[in-house]
Amino acid sequence: MQSPKMHHQEFESPEELRDAIKCFWYHRKDFGEHQSYFEVVPDGYAEIIFYFGNTLSISYNGDLQPLQSPFMMGLLNQPARFSTKNYLEILAIRCFPWTVFDLLSLPSGKDEVSLFEHPIAALQPFLIEYIEAGKIDDAIAYLKHYFLNLRSHITIDNTLFKAGTAMRESNGNLPVSELAASAHATVRTLERKFKQSSGFTLKDVSSLVRFEQVRNQLMTDPETNIAGLAHELGYTDQSHLSREFKRYSGTTPGIFARKAKK
Repeated sequence: MQSPKMHHQEFESPEELRDAIKCFWYHRKDFGEHQSYFEVVPDGYAEIIFYFGNTLSISYNGDLQPLQSPFMMGLLNQPARFSTKNYLEILAIRCFPWTVFDLLSLPSGKDEVSLFEHPIAALQPFLIEYIEAGKIDDAIAYLKHYFLNLRSHITIDNTLFKAGTAMRESNGNLPVSELAASAHATVRTLERKFKQSSGFTLKDVSSLVRFEQVRNQLMTDPETNIAGLAHELGYTDQSHLSREFKRYSGTTPGIFARKAKK
């Protein structure tokens, strides 16, 4: 059961956007009157984040740097630590990392959290009106309409779409040669296109997608057998899974599961 101080809701992406956007989501949480910290653990998506309420800051080497709204969270290689207090509300667009830069007509990059100049920033005052009126469905509809218009002016590379679909359907467990075959492309062509579109290699993104499956499983079922999960997701063995998990989360699967259980 969710705390009354927190509310999270996801909204399905329209069919015309599903090759670029996984979903839209809304989150509201009361952090209390004192400065609070929270971590965002990596996954295989990029997020465009609008926020409302108190200032949201990111922690860099112990210093807090305020973030403007909107900002973008790309693929993370380690947890990102944020800080805020009182109420924070978020509207976000969860994108596939190989399409988000094309969608926004921006050059790709590897920044984990980035501020960017884009006409999308002009949506902030309109979204604030919806948020303050409690009209979350209307805010999401407004975002969907905006992105449908954006999508109508770009062409999503079918090679990337096919490879990305195969990657996610296999939970990041297909070798690069099979991803290339699924997209009817050579390995070299697919690698070049993927790096160009997302800033990352196929192997980078596949590893994150696979880590995401482990993270999600341990969050929903902390009692999951780690060795069985390693076998199911194609890791060499439990030690391989544990090393990869610690690389991205900063902790072991066992400690992460115990925290999730609490």
